[in-house]
This record gives sequence, C-alpha cells and structure tokens, in this order.
Amino acid sequence: MRWTCGMLATICAWVLSGAGPVAQKPPLKNPYEGNADAIRNGMGYYRSRCADCHGIDARGVRAPDLTQVWASGRTDEGLFNTVRRGVPDTEMPAFVPPRNPDVDIWQALAYLRTLSAPAPTDPPRGNAENGEKIFHATCAGCHRVNGAGGRLGPDLSRVGVARSRDTIVARIRRGLEESGAGFEPVTLTPPEGPPIRGVKKNEDMFSVQVMDTTERIQGYDKEKVKAISDTPRSLMPVFGPDRLSDSDLDDLVRYLSTLRGFSRAVPQ
Repeated sequence: MRWTCGMLATICAWVLSGAGPVAQKPPLKNPYEGNADAIRNGMGYYRSRCADCHGIDARGVRAPDLTQVWASGRTDEGLFNTVRRGVPDTEMPAFVPPRNPDVDIWQALAYLRTLSAPAPTDPPRGNAENGEKIFHATCAGCHRVNGAGGRLGPDLSRVGVARSRDTIVARIRRGLEESGAGFEPVTLTPPEGPPIRGVKKNEDMFSVQVMDTTERIQGYDKEKVKAISDTPRSLMPVFGPDRLSDSDLDDLVRYLSTLRGFSRAVPQ
C-alpha cells in the first residue's frame, strides 16, 4: 500500500485532535480546581463511582483514606494518572475512556480537593528504624513491603499514603472484622487428611482456589471436598498491650507511616 501526502495529513490531524491512539500527557495542575460548577459535577461522579470504596467523606471504607493524599506529597498529575491507570494488585480499577473522559476525572479530583485535610501538625512519635525491625519480626510473615515478606495478608508498601495513623493503630490493636477480596479466611476439609486453612483467592460455582498457610496456592473441585467453611473475621490478630507495648506500637506505626510506595522525586 502506498501512502499519499493526503492520507498522511489526515492521519496526523486525527492523532493531533486527540481521537487517535496516542495518549496526551495530562496537565501538571488540575484545570478545574476551585471551579464551583466543576466541583459540583465532580461530587456527583465521586459519589457514584468512588464512594462505595473510599467513603462518602473520602476517609476510606474498603479502600484508602483520600483526605491527605495531597498533604502526603501527591500531585494533581500523579493522582490523575492513578485514577486513569488504576493500581495493580489492588481493587482500584483503571478508569478508562470513553466511559471516563478526562473532564470527569479532573472534576472528581477538584471535588476531592475540597475534602482534603491538612498535614498533621503533631510531631511524629516513634522510631522508624526500630519499627522496621518490629515489622520484620511480627508482621512480615503475612505482609509484604517492597517485594519482601508474606502473602497471606495485603501488601503494605503503600500503607503510609493509604491510611491515617489512627486507622493503622486501630487495626493493629483491634484486628480486622472483615477481609478484602483475595484475603478471606477459609477452612477446606478434603476427603482425607487434616483440614486446610488459608485465604480464598478465587471461587466460582464449581471450584475454589486457596492459598494455605505455607503460601501454596491450590485449586479444589467443590464436589470432591467434604466441606468449605468461610470465616467472617480476618486472620489479622489482635495486638494488645500484652503482645505489643505502647512504645513498640509507636515505633511500628512510625515505620509503616513512611511506606508510601512512590518516590517524591518522580511526578506522582
């Protein structure tokens, strides 16, 4: 096939118009920040698309608290990219066009900015270096950080940007009442041998996939096992003062608060 000047001109015009497959780089600053009409539209979009996970007040339900994302060092450009691309290995999906045009995402972020909280003014408590040691001794059997650790619990590499200090403290002290997708506790009773305990990774009408406490993932036909028992409460144990002193808790939370999963040197 021969390309004519007219054909090339048409293709170039198509790409430059934004209709083509070449993604345009988002602006560094939200073009709708402070725009009352845009904020109103963004509120509707946020409440219909985001509030189920992040909460009507953006303080988090199943997904992270968003009220301090700017105070933590995130940028408008970086937040737009996160919404557009999603977050791999989490429940955060990619909000892609044409259902989610740029204007909707920017307006939702403009609304979210009105809910943002200032950075905490209290000086941080605890020793992060000692907290890292406590994490590896106490938590790394189930949780991963920056590619190292266990897989029975969620990856915590971003917990410092995703959860407030109060939320982290509460979850350590009280445990978790329920689990996120992919971490629901389950006990499976095979035809022979002892019960298998672990977390449920996938399930359909005919089979279930379980990661056991040794982190081995195995699929099972439901009709070939004696019983499958779901446990409503998370495997996350309660770390009361008898298991973790207040001083060690401060150190652990200080370390976890430094885990932000991104570099301030790179646009986020």
